[in-house]
Amino acid sequence: MPQLTPEGQQLINNLAQRYHFSPDAVSSLLQSVINGNGSMAQFNHPEFGGSGQWMRGGMIMLGDMFNNGLKNSVSGLCQELSQLIADQPGLVQTGNFQTQHQGSQQQGHYANATPPQTPANNPAVSLFVPATSNNWWPQGLQFPNSTGSQNNLRYAYFASIKRLAVEINGVVSLYDTLDHQIGGFSQQQSGSGSVTFTSQYGLVDLKTLPQIPLANTSTPAPLAPPNQHAPAAASEAEAIFSALEKLASLKDKGILTDDEYSTKKAELLARL
Repeated sequence: MPQLTPEGQQLINNLAQRYHFSPDAVSSLLQSVINGNGSMAQFNHPEFGGSGQWMRGGMIMLGDMFNNGLKNSVSGLCQELSQLIADQPGLVQTGNFQTQHQGSQQQGHYANATPPQTPANNPAVSLFVPATSNNWWPQGLQFPNSTGSQNNLRYAYFASIKRLAVEINGVVSLYDTLDHQIGGFSQQQSGSGSVTFTSQYGLVDLKTLPQIPLANTSTPAPLAPPNQHAPAAASEAEAIFSALEKLASLKDKGILTDDEYSTKKAELLARL
């Protein structure tokens, strides 16, 4: 996760105190909500009962499934974190949140701009310190939600615009991440040296993502806005059907109510 500003760290500390979690747990959940583009989160932290999922609108699943008090706390915290990142210029995609700040995105300039006012008593602050080092990814992508490296590979994930930049042996490639919420990467150490990543659909080969051609690494081709209505690729469709089967299993076990099952099922089918 990018470095928090002092104001951002204070917000995290305040939330931790109010919800009786540690700042580390709140920071971890903040990254999960960011990876879910503000509308969902997949997390795994002992203070939240292990692994769990949250979706904006009320759906919450925890490993400690019968701890209703913990469910309420985690759900409330996710809602507040969702609103916090909605107020961050350029951090999430315009239109994913119905807030009074739509259309006021100032990507690349929010360090010196006057932040917009939230409906609450406190003004919005910049949660993260803007990156100042030389960026290896294509121009125009601004600030990544997460970065990492392994051996001869490094990546930068831009969840808000559904873009993934990958550099392997000095060669930079750009991908459309579709509706994947990327959580991590791995590279095979032998054989083909293929690169995989994890998302809400499980383990996915990087090669299945649509690659966006670049004129060259220093002067990239203009980025087209992500097409949220593109038909799902074959591998993505298989992942959706697998998710539907798991959803039905959760319903049969009584973990999901009929309404929760119907809502999630409709969302998955809409991606086909």
